[in-house]
Amino acid sequence: MRIGISIKSLLTMLFVSVLLVSCNFNKKSSSSRTTGWDYNDPDNGGMFVSDFQEQITGPGLVGIEGGTFTMGSTLENVYYEWNNTPRNVTVSSFYMDQAEVSNLDYLEYVNWLTRVYKDYPEVIAKALPDTLVWRSSMSYNEPMIEVYFRHPAYRDYPVVGVSWQQANDYALWRSDRVNEKILVDAGVLSYNKEQTKDNYFSTDAYLAGKYNSAVNSNTSNTTAEGNGKVKVEDGLLLPKYRLPTEAEWEYAALALVGNVANGNIVERKVYPWNSDSKGMRSSESNYIGSFVANFKRGNGDYMGLAGSLNDGAAFAAPVISYWPNDFGLYNMAGNVSEWVLDVYRPLSYEDFDDYNPYRGNLYNSEIFSDNTELNDTTRAKREAAYNLNYNDGDFASTIQGDWNNSSESPEKYTGQMYDYANTTLISDKSRVYKGGSWADGPYYLSPSTRRFMNEDESSATVGFRCAMNKIGSALTR
Repeated sequence: MRIGISIKSLLTMLFVSVLLVSCNFNKKSSSSRTTGWDYNDPDNGGMFVSDFQEQITGPGLVGIEGGTFTMGSTLENVYYEWNNTPRNVTVSSFYMDQAEVSNLDYLEYVNWLTRVYKDYPEVIAKALPDTLVWRSSMSYNEPMIEVYFRHPAYRDYPVVGVSWQQANDYALWRSDRVNEKILVDAGVLSYNKEQTKDNYFSTDAYLAGKYNSAVNSNTSNTTAEGNGKVKVEDGLLLPKYRLPTEAEWEYAALALVGNVANGNIVERKVYPWNSDSKGMRSSESNYIGSFVANFKRGNGDYMGLAGSLNDGAAFAAPVISYWPNDFGLYNMAGNVSEWVLDVYRPLSYEDFDDYNPYRGNLYNSEIFSDNTELNDTTRAKREAAYNLNYNDGDFASTIQGDWNNSSESPEKYTGQMYDYANTTLISDKSRVYKGGSWADGPYYLSPSTRRFMNEDESSATVGFRCAMNKIGSALTR
């Protein structure tokens, strides 16, 4: 009897001990693993360590779980451009707008500029879309010039007439407004209605300690000192919105996540949709025969016959229209084409890195003085900067000039391969736009197709959506 009680007591004690050890093991330590000093302790000047769990999803964004895929042509190259040779690459996880930026979204940006830069109309004019993109010498589009951007009937339609440069400016503005809202909601900032061109919230200025207006200095539990100053280490602020890279856009548009079984792709896609993936119509029983995107069916046929419209849109359609792809993104084929971050080169696919491929232009450093130098003593010696023009004929493959002479203008060497306006329209200002539009046939609805315009040009068929880096775990679910 005593033995039985002793064994029972021993098992109970052992269970409790294991439970306590397990709890202690899973509990986050409040002190340094390597020095033993306590975190978040003002008495010893300990550093503040936030209770960070995971990056929050910014407004309008959808998580895109990264992975490997075959970037490039998914169908016959009928125009013989040969600018998208298939290649296996890996894209890290990121976020992307669920839909294209709408007129209403962009009007919010213009309205903010009007309040803050009310005495500087040139700043506002610089941001406005070019509504004249609707004008055509042999088409009556004057009403669209006057009403498309501002009339409430089109507020949910994609903004067009926006250049690549304007799209980037919008993304930076959006980043600041989202982070400002996060700080206001956290009680770190009080909203300042009287912001001016010399005193408005900027994420970079705030982190650098240059923005002090409306800061609640007595906010507690923000830093170890309790001074209400948020830092990058707190994990509260989001990364910047930006245009997606070409690889990110193509990966998100294909959305092969719906075609994966046991670690393998069971069926390759031509277009962003799965149902009847070789056609343009839905195979769902309730919608069988309906067009799944907004595109040009044939010469002179933009929406079908009265009483039986096919895609239901003579030009653009609302940004939340038709079926989303398997990532939950709308209009990744059709409606409007979209700007991406990359510079255009016909052979980019042959030069890309196979991890997060991106074709930029130049490496630039932040200018702090007139004689800023790049410290290159701690890494292997490389050829002079402009690395991203390397090996595509712009600079490295020419026999003229000195390869190591970085004092020359990079445009000079690009011109040795691309004689802009004489033999080609390609230059360092050429930017890629992806996807088909309401004015394109089915060929351009394939995510692999690529075209380009100058970064300061715009079109009635080109809009954009934003993306954001995913920080931390690659998992988005």
